[in-house]
Amino acid sequence: MSSISKALQESMSVLASLEELEPALARSVYKCAVSLKGGGKLLICGNGGSAAEAMHLVGELVGRYKKDRAPLAAISLGTDPALTTCVGNDYSYEEIFSRQVRGLGRPGDVLIAFTTSGRSPNVIHALKAAKEMGIESVAFLGKDGGPALALANEALVVRHTDTARIQEGHQFLMHSFMDLLEVAVAEPNAKL
Repeated sequence: MSSISKALQESMSVLASLEELEPALARSVYKCAVSLKGGGKLLICGNGGSAAEAMHLVGELVGRYKKDRAPLAAISLGTDPALTTCVGNDYSYEEIFSRQVRGLGRPGDVLIAFTTSGRSPNVIHALKAAKEMGIESVAFLGKDGGPALALANEALVVRHTDTARIQEGHQFLMHSFMDLLEVAVAEPNAKL
């Protein structure tokens, strides 16, 4: 079996397994729709490829996904190098997201965190800050969910050990999230 065939089979298996996350996905969309409709915002973070996923999601929210609609309030917490290096230098890299959650977040907002391991210290600190502040959280996780699983209000865990397969699962879940969220916020009578 070629490496592409093996990867494709693994990827299809991962994608098929995501159907069991539909209830958690629906609850996550509900939390975010309630926040956005109530004047809240989504704070989104991750590292490396997960930072790219966070920025991708913010682009879909503030820009557009499939429907022409008003921009939705969302901020990627990893896109300002001056801020990241300031907090990393003056405090620690573990605090780069939690300082922003504490400075920008308010009850009624939602923190969305991406981490393929569920163990990224800076994401863990952000989830803890959100919990302390009464901010709801949704975590896109991998493997066994790691410590982030217990900290998030909702968790979408892609149960695989390969980072690439987990990221593929996260991207599918993110697009499914947008399919549902866009309807929930764009249609005035959408059932939440």
